[in-house]
Amino acid sequence: MAKHGKKYLEALTRVNKEQTYAPLEAVALAKETAYTKFDSTIEVHLRMGLDPRQADQQVRDVCVLPHGLGKTVRVLVFAQGEAATKAQEAGADYVADSDEMINKIAAGWTDFDVAIATPEMMGKVGRLGRVLGPRSLMPNPKAGTVCLADDLPRVINEAKAGRVEFRLDKTANIHVPIGKASFDTTKLYENFAALMEAIKKAKPAGAKGSYVKKVTVAATMGPGVKVDPLQAMNIALEK
Repeated sequence: MAKHGKKYLEALTRVNKEQTYAPLEAVALAKETAYTKFDSTIEVHLRMGLDPRQADQQVRDVCVLPHGLGKTVRVLVFAQGEAATKAQEAGADYVADSDEMINKIAAGWTDFDVAIATPEMMGKVGRLGRVLGPRSLMPNPKAGTVCLADDLPRVINEAKAGRVEFRLDKTANIHVPIGKASFDTTKLYENFAALMEAIKKAKPAGAKGSYVKKVTVAATMGPGVKVDPLQAMNIALEK
């Protein structure tokens, strides 16, 4: 069993491990038990009642958090010609419009947080899967990060405003950041509500039985706070 430090154990005393908390209370507690010297990220961890091996039980979508993530998001766009110009005008931090830039990424450069591409660039982008894939940076139509030139300004703005992608992993879990411990509780709660609304909308056709089994909120390295799953799924209705 992993040994935890004094600060973690102290934070743990404030959380009742046997209790499932109401969403607002859980978010407040996760914020309260953040103890790192840096500004901890508050994350939501969902245990789903889905089988990741089944094609009709996949979950992959995006959510725009109303209060963002509290960090500067660096956006790279794969585009050429007029689309590249639109990307630059919309505020893209980097535009990969040449083989030189694509070769730089192929060599391992990934100093960006979100990658967006126009459909005509996907042939070249596909060759970067070895670099982009493991870092979850590969543009994907399902996540809305492969888009037409006219949609680039909207997608770039959403990415910078706090657009998060969520997906079911191989262990049937979903992990999503919803902000920083320095956010006030109301902002974290509203980001949580936006995420849960998006999770509900993303329910796949093949889902059977309980869709969301467990919900936990935690700060970076902090103790997990269990949230009542039913209340979490209805959180959006309370706004």
